[in-house]
Order: sequence, then structure tokens, then C-alpha cells
Amino acid sequence: MTILPPSPPVAQDFEGDYRPADPLDPLGHLDPVNARIEAADVAYLMRLTDALNTTLDLQTLLKRTAELVHSVIPYRIFTILLLNDRTHELRMRFQIGHSPQVERTRIAVGKGVVGQVALTRQPLLLNDVSTDPRYIPANPEVRSELAVPLIAKNRLIGVMDLESEQAEFFRPEQLRVLTMTASRIAQAIENARLYARVTRQAQTLEVLNEIATELASILDLKPLFERVGQLLRRLIDYQMFSILLLDEKGETLITRYAWRFGYASAPLRRIPVNSGLVGAAVREWRTVNVADVLNDPRYLPMNPETRSELIVPLFYKGRVIGVLDLEHSRTGFFNEEHERILTTLAAQVAIAIENARLYQAVRLQEQQLERDIAMAREVQLRLLPAGPPSLSHAELAVRFVPARTIGGDLYDFLDYGPGRTAIVLGDVSGKAAPAALFAALVSGIKRSAAQPHPGPAAMLGLLNDALQERKLESQYVVMLFAVWNDENRTLQVANSGAVQPIFCRTGESVPVRAEGFPLGMFANVTYEEFNVATQPGDAIVFVSDGILDAENAQGDMYGEERLAGLICAHRGRPAREIADAILADVTRFQDGKERFDDETIIVLRVQ
Repeated sequence: MTILPPSPPVAQDFEGDYRPADPLDPLGHLDPVNARIEAADVAYLMRLTDALNTTLDLQTLLKRTAELVHSVIPYRIFTILLLNDRTHELRMRFQIGHSPQVERTRIAVGKGVVGQVALTRQPLLLNDVSTDPRYIPANPEVRSELAVPLIAKNRLIGVMDLESEQAEFFRPEQLRVLTMTASRIAQAIENARLYARVTRQAQTLEVLNEIATELASILDLKPLFERVGQLLRRLIDYQMFSILLLDEKGETLITRYAWRFGYASAPLRRIPVNSGLVGAAVREWRTVNVADVLNDPRYLPMNPETRSELIVPLFYKGRVIGVLDLEHSRTGFFNEEHERILTTLAAQVAIAIENARLYQAVRLQEQQLERDIAMAREVQLRLLPAGPPSLSHAELAVRFVPARTIGGDLYDFLDYGPGRTAIVLGDVSGKAAPAALFAALVSGIKRSAAQPHPGPAAMLGLLNDALQERKLESQYVVMLFAVWNDENRTLQVANSGAVQPIFCRTGESVPVRAEGFPLGMFANVTYEEFNVATQPGDAIVFVSDGILDAENAQGDMYGEERLAGLICAHRGRPAREIADAILADVTRFQDGKERFDDETIIVLRVQ
């Protein structure tokens, strides 16, 4: 075992490069031997340069280097080991002649022959490795070894190592050739690494952008967790992955998703934040990267295969909501690049998780609201009469179609004593639940005020006064209140801003010109009352403004003229058929356009 310094005809510059031998002897005469050596060196270096300049793929580069070296040094075993700056270990990046078991070996700087070369940054030629205690007997048949450091810009990046099963196989001139090769292959390796790093970073940014876009569209937590695990594997080749989220008190991490060696599972594990590596990441608000968990007292043994673990906190609006936890069965697997990737991804994951949580909360509220509205709908329908009363000298029919699940229209038929029936049609301002609640209030007041059977005008005055006492901002109701006397076939009508009734006789229609201010809008309002005498065959129709204001796709409104013509065209038919005809015609007119207001129809046809 000997360490050979560069031979006299070989010189080393400040970059660790070597120059070929001088073809002139000390007297200045041409030395034929040195000239041949120089020519061979130049030819070799030119082939080497061509080979190194034609690729930026590291694996191809190393393979071509091995082939060129073999053309001048007929080695039996060839290895290029690269240095891991973080662990200070040499790992075989390319080899010929070693077994798979040896290929997985990690050699610390300073250990073994190649470790010594890495430490001293000097080449080493051993004529008989069996006499050198530093030799690691990976192959018991090896007898001689030649190793040179790979140095680029004064930085050690690895070692090139040749071995033979013959003692004293390697010669000093081969050391010189290998040294020249090493200085150039080192820089080529660095260039290939830089290219691979830039390419990988570009691919990582592209994947991260794709992940951010995709995660923003997933609003259910379970599919979101699964997709995070799938997308993350495109960036980091982990073996185990977990998402743990903090409980409401922020005291316990709960496993919400877990992936183990190709299979997804979600074991319900609860880890207090004051214990374990995951708890440390939460408490310290920082990434935790452990090369060997067996040497860390904080580790909680969850998976017996785990050796290295990387944990990144999930931050959202200045607080930790959980962690991403990656594990691998190999020690020191996760590096700084993995940390950067996971930290960048964690920000997007945290936002996606909170968006999904918010969406789920909104969905629960919507479901509760739908149940509440369904109940309100049931209550509203129970407040409406089951159907119109039967009369001796007239027919009554009613149709009600709310624009939404619950509506703001109200109607009623009140018993006003022998032979008298009050007909009520109202429309509360607004729509949906607020309108329905206000309609219920109005209905309650109306039924209470109707006990002494006041006339239509007086009834509207009572309702207006009562709503003034219970005044609600921006809430009012328009109402038609009519009393039908079935004995003398007369109708008393008062109006507080509702659509005027349409009266049709012998094919001609006229509106009943009853007007007035909406109820609840102004105090101390009086209302007019109109008396209408009818005869058999007359039809009087009450509608809410949802009928007249119904629109088609072109924005045209149904209108009073069309309604009046339809009523007169069907006045000879029963009341229920007239009501159905009106509703069907309005539906045809809308031609599929969504209703924007409640639609109520009451038909009074004189027998």
C-alpha cells in the first residue's frame, strides 16, 4: 500500500487539473517516448472532451466515461462514487463489476480506500490491498486498486475507483491518465447535476402549479386528502404519508388520512401536541426532518419500518391547523429539496383544507336551512285554506304557485255570517322566508280583526293600524278584501294597492277601479269601498302581480289585456276551469323561463 504523489512529468494546477508530460528533455531535445505519450494523452483527452460535451444526462455521461477509461485501462471493476454533502457519505452512482449488495453500500469520508482519497483529496494506488488495513473487503478477489478524487472548482464531489483481481495491476502512467480524466469528468458531472437540478425545479414548479389549480377545485375532504397523496408522489418518492389535523381545542393531532406502501388507510390515531415528532412540528412552528428516528427520543414508534421522517406544519391565517408527515424506511432519505417542495405544497394544502371545511360547514347550514324551509312551507300551507267554500249562487276556485319553496302571497276565505263570505288576496313585499313570515303575521292579525265582521274598507284600516304598531322596516303588504253576499249576488271590494279585480260580463271586461295605499306603509290611512252588482254568468277574477308581471324569454310581460281576453273567452266555463286556463296560459307564455314572483288566482263565477 502506497500513496503516490504526482510523478515528475505531471504537474497540478490550482484547479486540481493535470498537464501532460513535457515532450522536451532537460537539454531541450525532443524525447520520442514523451512525445508519444503526449500524443496519446491529447488524443484521449479529445475523445473524452467530445464524449463529455455531447450529453447532459448524468447516467449517459458516467457510462461514456467508463467506456473511455476502459479503452486505456483494462480494469475489471469500475466505480464512480458521489459525495452526499449532508451526510458526508460516498454513494455508488455508477459501477461495473460489483454485486447489487455492494452497490447499496454507503462509505463515510475517511473510511476505506475511497474514503481516504475523499478525505485527503489525493490519488491513491495500492499494489496489494490485502496488506492495507484501510481496505474494505467488499470483493475478496480484489488485489489492486486505483482511486482518484473528483474535484470541480476546488470542491470534492466524489471519487473514481478502479479495481483488479491481479496484484500490481495498475501502473503510474495509468494513474496519470485517470487523474486527467477525473478533473474533466468532475466538471462534467457538476454540469449534468446543474442541468438535472434546473430541469427538476422547472418540473417541480409545473407540478406545484398544477397541484394548486387542482386542489382549489376539490371541496370534499376525503377526495382532497387522497388527491394530495397522489400528487405528492409525483414530487417525492415517499413510502408512508399521513395528514394529521388539530382538533377544535388545538391540543390533539388526529390522523385524517394515511398511506402505507401503496395502500390507503385512515387509522384513528390521536397524538397530543406535547409528544412525538409531529407534536414538535406543531409546538415549534417549523419543519422537522429526522435522518434516523431510532436516534431521536421524541419519536413515537407508530410504524416499525420507519427510519427517516419529514414533517411540515400546515399554516392558515397565522395558526397551525395540522401537519403533513412523510416517512421512509431508508435513513437520511429526505433532503433540503424535499423540505422546500413540501413546505411550498403545504401552503396550498392548508388553504384547500380550510376551503373544504368551509364548504362542508356551508353545506350543513344549507341542509339545515332546507329542512327549516320545508317546515316553513308546511306551516304556510296549513295557514292557507284547504279549498274555497261551496256557495249556492256562485262558484269559487283558487290556484297558488309560489316562485320559491315558500312564498309571500296569501289568500283566505272567511265566514262572514249567513250567506256572506270574505275573499282575501294579499301579496307581501319580498320573497321566500321573510315574506312568508310576514304573511303569517298578517294572516294572524286579519283573522283576529275579522271576528266582528267589519266591512272591507274598515278591515283594511284595522290591519294598517295593527301593522303600524308592529312596524317592520321595508315590510308592507298589498291586499284585496272583498265580501260576497250570496243572497243578493253583490260584492263589496276594498283595495290597498293590489292588482285591481277584472270583471267580465257578456264578453266584455272592466277592472274594478279600487285603489289604496299598501298596509303598514303609512299611518292613519282610510280606504274606499266599492259595491259591484252581478248577474248569472258574470266572472270576477282576483290575481296577484305575479300573473300580470310574468315574463317570457324576450322580456315581454303577460299583462292585463291578455288576462282580460282569456277570462272573457272562458267565462262560460266552471270557475276551476277558468283558473286552470289562466295558469296554463301564463305557463305557456313564460315558455320555460323561471318564475320570479308568486302566482295566485281566485275566480268568482256567478251561477
